Amino acid sequence: MFTFGVVENGQGFDPLVLLLLALALDAYIGDAQFIFRFVKHPVEVFGAIVGFLDRKLNREKRSEMVRAVRGVLTTTVVVVLALAAGSAVAWLSLNHPWGWIVELFLVTALLAGRSLYDHVGAVAGGLEQSLEEGRNAVLHIVGRDPTQLDAHGVARAAIESAAENLCDGVVAPVFWYLLFGFPGLLVYKAVNTMDSMIGHRSARYRAFGLTAARLDDILNLIPARLTGLFFVFAAVFVPTAHPGKALKTMLRDASKHRSMNAGWPEAAMAGALALALAGPIRYAGQVVDNAWIGDGTAKATVTDIRRALYLYAVTALINAMWVCSIAVIRFNL
Repeated sequence: MFTFGVVENGQGFDPLVLLLLALALDAYIGDAQFIFRFVKHPVEVFGAIVGFLDRKLNREKRSEMVRAVRGVLTTTVVVVLALAAGSAVAWLSLNHPWGWIVELFLVTALLAGRSLYDHVGAVAGGLEQSLEEGRNAVLHIVGRDPTQLDAHGVARAAIESAAENLCDGVVAPVFWYLLFGFPGLLVYKAVNTMDSMIGHRSARYRAFGLTAARLDDILNLIPARLTGLFFVFAAVFVPTAHPGKALKTMLRDASKHRSMNAGWPEAAMAGALALALAGPIRYAGQVVDNAWIGDGTAKATVTDIRRALYLYAVTALINAMWVCSIAVIRFNL
């Protein structure tokens, strides 16, 4: 584990303390958009690189096999660039007295816990005003067509996004940072960005984005299941949640989701709040007939969104406590 090795070598700012500071800063300031008016966000940088490679290499006239090979090349280039940039930042943090400030800033920027919380909260606030405002708010966090959603559909979409994206935005980045430091975190975010851009099953990206999508699945394999377990533990401390149902639903229904990973946190959330999530979804004019997850009500409301946010916040705290526990163990060795 990276965080143990660094301390054993006696170099640099303690990475576990840095990670805990980053989690605290993310919870307090969120996106820090005022900074990124002047400099590009790291995810935006990787998005630009992926977009460039997509335009240059993913031509429709080429065969599926050629596009698949070029997708492998694209994924390799992006991962290598992320690994190199992440290693440079880690070296700076370990070898320069103030280098840790750069790493702290970037780790905080690559966490998305507060941002997601605020966006989901905005959906609840929008629905309290009108269905149209709720649809406008949920458009920022889901890929489905919000104009086809009723109030219950908007609420479910927000809750599903909170469950799934807690893994992508917080738990997985923390997990890979703990294992491999900033290079591990940056590679994860680069792959996750690729997956969101080209990891689709459409005719254009089915072959080209296959490698990126499968790599993202692999990198989320453990974090997604950890997130589900964290939701189960968090349900113990949320008065309106059901930890037993969360565990039962997660183990029973996680495999029903079309994603091999997203079903774990979503099923845990559905069971904890006695809801039915997922189900048929409309994307770009077509309906994807997904199975329902959970055996509760599908008529989610604003109250359910706020219950989900409560559970989300406690789960994020448990994730931070996990880091604290590792720190305590390490400091006592």
